[in-house]
Amino acid sequence: QAQLVETGGGLVQPGNSLRLSCAASGRTFSSYAMGWFRQAPGKEREFVAAISWNGAVPLYGDSVKGRFTISRDNAVNTVYLRMNSLRPEDTAVYYCAADRWTGVPRGEEYEYDYWGQGTQVTVSR
Repeated sequence: QAQLVETGGGLVQPGNSLRLSCAASGRTFSSYAMGWFRQAPGKEREFVAAISWNGAVPLYGDSVKGRFTISRDNAVNTVYLRMNSLRPEDTAVYYCAADRWTGVPRGEEYEYDYWGQGTQVTVSR
């Protein structure tokens, strides 16, 4: 089974940038589609971004299109989320997830098999 660990969260001012990383353990990582979700207090978990097994096909939630970029480096079993032009409403715990079956990026939470523990992102002055 895959193990996922998110890092890179923290406090950032509005308009600034932050990069999250998700390191995966498992020799079949390169066949997984990977996704990012987030959850703020009092809100349901929402889709942020996903990427195909080979990094060729990204998918983004409407709230982050044009601001966030998902990428992956299969050589080091890592997926990234570059967040630009951050807003206070981006404040949430961010989770990475792996879909070991299809390799296709999806926005539905139920498609993913493995989840990381999450990393806190706070956007505030």
